[in-house]
Amino acid sequence: MGIFSLFKKQDAQRAPAATADADDGARLAPNSELQRQQAQALQRDLARATAMKIDAIEAAMALDIFQDTEPAWGSRPARPPRPVVAGDNPTLPLLDEDTTELLGEDELPAQAVAAQTAPVVEEIAIVYANGQADMAEQMLVDNLPPAGAPDRTLWWMLFDLYQLTHQQDKFDSLSIDYASTFETSPPPWNAPPPVAAASGRAWSGVTPTELFSGQLDGAIGAQLERLRQQMASHPVLRLDFSRVQGVTPDGCALLLPVLQQLHGGERELIVVAADHLAALIQATVAVGNRDGGPAPWLLLLELLQLLNREKDFEETGMDYCVTFEVSPPSFVAPRAVATAARQALAGAPDRYLLPTVVEGPLDALLGALGTYAEQYQTLVFDCSRLARVEFGAANTFQSKLQTLVQEGKKVEFRDVNHLVAALLRLLGYGELAKIYPHKY
Repeated sequence: MGIFSLFKKQDAQRAPAATADADDGARLAPNSELQRQQAQALQRDLARATAMKIDAIEAAMALDIFQDTEPAWGSRPARPPRPVVAGDNPTLPLLDEDTTELLGEDELPAQAVAAQTAPVVEEIAIVYANGQADMAEQMLVDNLPPAGAPDRTLWWMLFDLYQLTHQQDKFDSLSIDYASTFETSPPPWNAPPPVAAASGRAWSGVTPTELFSGQLDGAIGAQLERLRQQMASHPVLRLDFSRVQGVTPDGCALLLPVLQQLHGGERELIVVAADHLAALIQATVAVGNRDGGPAPWLLLLELLQLLNREKDFEETGMDYCVTFEVSPPSFVAPRAVATAARQALAGAPDRYLLPTVVEGPLDALLGALGTYAEQYQTLVFDCSRLARVEFGAANTFQSKLQTLVQEGKKVEFRDVNHLVAALLRLLGYGELAKIYPHKY
């Protein structure tokens, strides 16, 4: 109350001065320079007084609200130390299983890729491998761990199951439960394209990969020409943008028509780090800024279509419309496109794309793997389209891998869904190969 009384007193002192100034101004001619200067001075005084009153009111309110004093440094009770558990790795004291999803693929600590030994996970993996997706779904729903559980494998397996079976409504409902349970963002919807053997989408084999790196600018012309040549002879192509560090309008203008041609054709397209490239482009565009031309905007819209992010596509389309005063493209859901997250290490340039379902007989597949192994020392299996491995076929496939490993080959499974990853670890694949489930 003392603060408000002080300003009331100051106002009372200023009032006669202001009145005197006003009287003096009244005696001056209406258009005199002196009158104008005095009026401005009066306005400045009144503005300063008003600002001081506001500051005083805010200070008084803050004093009433925050009456408790800040505790002295170190006065709060210390957090209890983490208990030491037998088998802990002393070199990684701060890492737990949930931390590994933030690391690069080739930076995963050994604990993060160890075999999953939970009996319920193993049972569900076997049920799903035998083609009983409905039973696997019910078992996953019944056994989801609560908040605070260190292992979210069952949640990730159920997310994968809903995407593989194209149940987006259930996926969205699970996303809400996941966000409220763990207070973190749920995985994005990224269902694989429907498989149609008649259109060649069930094809498997060595997939030519075009790896883009550094600056995406006018120098990518040679890479794009290789892609055009491969379109005629390969039913599946793979583009990897993991190592792209920046984009230019010229690079966007060159890549856009090729990507549209790949997306619009009948062949299957695998795009790695599309979200990473979209983020780089997003940082270069702004509503109302036409400096870079429409190419970056249109390439961004194309990538959002490949990622099946319709809401982001519509919002970006509106910004494009406002900027260039033209109608944006219409959203078209991807038909034969698989996407994968950004990867820390590219591995072999040409990966072997596994089919949607690995099941017997495996003679043709194993023969093709032998040919692939003759060309590469490191065998990288692309599992981005792999939905299921039948239990009996998994054992046969494992025998082939054992032979290849004995011959000195290194084996990796990349972008594996969590249902298949659980089965591979259960069967001991981890002793023969590195298994990298896709990240959530």
